[in-house]
Amino acid sequence: MPTITTECFIAAPPERIWDLTVDIEGWPALTPTITAVERHDSGPLAIGSTATLRQPGQRPRVWTVRRLEAPHEFAWDARLLGMTMTGTHSIAAAPGGSTNRLGLEVTGFGAGLFLRLAGRTLRTAIETENAGFKRAAEAAPV
Repeated sequence: MPTITTECFIAAPPERIWDLTVDIEGWPALTPTITAVERHDSGPLAIGSTATLRQPGQRPRVWTVRRLEAPHEFAWDARLLGMTMTGTHSIAAAPGGSTNRLGLEVTGFGAGLFLRLAGRTLRTAIETENAGFKRAAEAAPV
């Protein structure tokens, strides 16, 4: 499967990173790659929750939560040109903090070509997002 992943060490416990991860409406404050998030439901994020993400240079896109295993894993997907994009967030405890892995898997007709054309831009965006989680988690009061 065509996938892009990025991983970084964050000097913070998994729970702190998890809190930032499931606060999807707060993501625009963490990264310039997301300008707005509009939840379509209320309450804690759950399987089946949906939200519209607005990102620079892209049309607004609805994402649906497919997997949520607190406080370690969150995955959701959206449709693009007949393809399915699945974004994943995985958090693991590590000595002195945590490892935060972000991924984007693209499946469906044209997925390989799409990633060959847009892969570098997508990787940069995901790395920027991970850096935003790192900054926010490490700056949070203990």
